[in-house]
Amino acid sequence: MILLGLGANLPSSAGPPIATLEAALAQFEASGARISARSRWFRTAPVPPSDQAWFINAVARLETALEPMELLALLQKIERDFGRRRAVRNEARPLDLDLLDYDGRVLDTPDLVLPHPRLHLRAFVLLPLRDVAPGWRHPVLGETVSELIAKLPADQVAAP
Repeated sequence: MILLGLGANLPSSAGPPIATLEAALAQFEASGARISARSRWFRTAPVPPSDQAWFINAVARLETALEPMELLALLQKIERDFGRRRAVRNEARPLDLDLLDYDGRVLDTPDLVLPHPRLHLRAFVLLPLRDVAPGWRHPVLGETVSELIAKLPADQVAAP
């Protein structure tokens, strides 16, 4: 199972954030990947807290023959296609695509860490992840998505 996190809080050439996210999913499929499931859209506060616009987030389950590094390159290309520039960490952005998990692989390279190193700490990832993979278990921590959600701080906000 390949899990992809999607987020946006600025408009792009495709339109407002939801339109951008839908267009990014269509671009995956045009590249030969198949979206086998997608969560509901969640409206979430920026992390860390700031005065920027709230995000629209989702998680998709993806099927592809691409290996993790090839998939990462595709994710970054799609981000650039929708105007993503990486200047400041945690800045507002028209598109954010994160490879969350790739078939339970554990990988730690300068360019890619799997599973995503902070996914277990973020409501904006875990709540939509539960929509598409309710039985998912963290490959390193061994905890289920529901167990990880139960550990989230009460101040994390994510609403469908």
